[in-house]
Amino acid sequence: FSCGSCGAQSPKWMGRCPDCGEWNTFVEERIVPEKTGAERLVYYPGPAKGPASIAEVETGQEARIFSGIQEFDRVLGGGIVPGSVVLVGGDPGIGKSTLLLQAFGFLAKRGMEVIYVTGEESAAQTSMRGRRLGCIQKKLLVLPETCLEEIIPHMEKINPPSVVIDSIQTIFTNQIGSAPGSVSQVREVSANLMRYAKKKGTAIFLIGHVTKDGAIAGPRVLEHMADTVLYFEGDRGHNYRILRAHKNRFGSTNEIGIFEMRKEGLREVSNPSELFLSDRTFQSSGAAVVSCMEGTRPILVELQALVSHSNNPGMPRRMSSGVDHNRLSMLIALLEKRMGLQLQGQDIFVNVAGGLRINEPSVDLGIVATIASSFLDKPVDPRMVVMGEVGLDGEIRPIPQLEIRIAEAEKLGFTQCLVPKAKNLKNLSDGKIKLIGLASLSEAFEALFSIGA
Repeated sequence: FSCGSCGAQSPKWMGRCPDCGEWNTFVEERIVPEKTGAERLVYYPGPAKGPASIAEVETGQEARIFSGIQEFDRVLGGGIVPGSVVLVGGDPGIGKSTLLLQAFGFLAKRGMEVIYVTGEESAAQTSMRGRRLGCIQKKLLVLPETCLEEIIPHMEKINPPSVVIDSIQTIFTNQIGSAPGSVSQVREVSANLMRYAKKKGTAIFLIGHVTKDGAIAGPRVLEHMADTVLYFEGDRGHNYRILRAHKNRFGSTNEIGIFEMRKEGLREVSNPSELFLSDRTFQSSGAAVVSCMEGTRPILVELQALVSHSNNPGMPRRMSSGVDHNRLSMLIALLEKRMGLQLQGQDIFVNVAGGLRINEPSVDLGIVATIASSFLDKPVDPRMVVMGEVGLDGEIRPIPQLEIRIAEAEKLGFTQCLVPKAKNLKNLSDGKIKLIGLASLSEAFEALFSIGA
């Protein structure tokens, strides 16, 4: 019995894995005698080499391969790295196959012969989807196969610059007797594909299923072996999708790519701030625009809060969507202690409009502003952007990359910006937007609602 989360093995079934602590992850696997010598497949072992000085190792600075989708290249760190192994996970139907099929259509259009290995669909089904997406190209080759020993010879013969395996859980090797998708099969198939990628310089994309908890199914070692791990996120109630890097050996993990799902496929969103603010309701209490940084890109989003009298004053509800729940609890306590707002008997709900998830503290002041706005029933100026970290003493602390955030607000036509007080505040803007420097929550309330505390 093997754990589907960490790969730990046991001679009997166990409800909880003793290594990783996960529940109900042990599955039975059939063990067959391990093949040795010439019977065992070893792909491209290469000549034996001893240790070498890192200063003398040739980097082989090969140019990255541009996929033709700028948002995809941004998350990868500037393009596809030859010889890399990229694991793409996400919920069923979120758009993983669509994104990679569109990207490979662009590569084939530029004259590169690439292979799309599909273990879940027939060649005809993949072709139907490709025609709908408009990515039918002669050099985009479709291989409906699930046996690794049949896939590798085709890759050797064509030697493509990039290959998609859709999905890794459907591929199996004859060297192991367990069923496709089992821990040992996924681990062995991935290891062989990784060795092929490193020796041949082929970029391999592995599409992985996810569990109900949102983690990629299979052993955790799968994520350790991959050079880059991407998660495709999104809400079925919205048309947009977010591609986020959780691991990237060749770039930053802070970048995100934003797409809009349409009938003809995924469309890049070049200006995400306009997307998240497009359906904004003006002159309503409990709403404010904040600025967050996703890598090198500033994004303006709307924060919403609803404060209402609780039916259970002894245990009021505190719910958040898109912001950290613990951070929200701290800011509510801060409003009660420092600003005297009586929030003990109030239900408080905070939401990031559009479903974006924000983890940086620069939106603290925005959360405070929306809660106070809803509680006081006083709207925040819709032409104002609020940004700043709030300390436990009620002080407004500086935030990084303030100039870039202000420039984004100017570009979208906002007229005022509440920011932490700084000595060079006047030099951060060319005068198109009014900057209001704040040192404490009292000054913030004065600027927001024209009241003192």
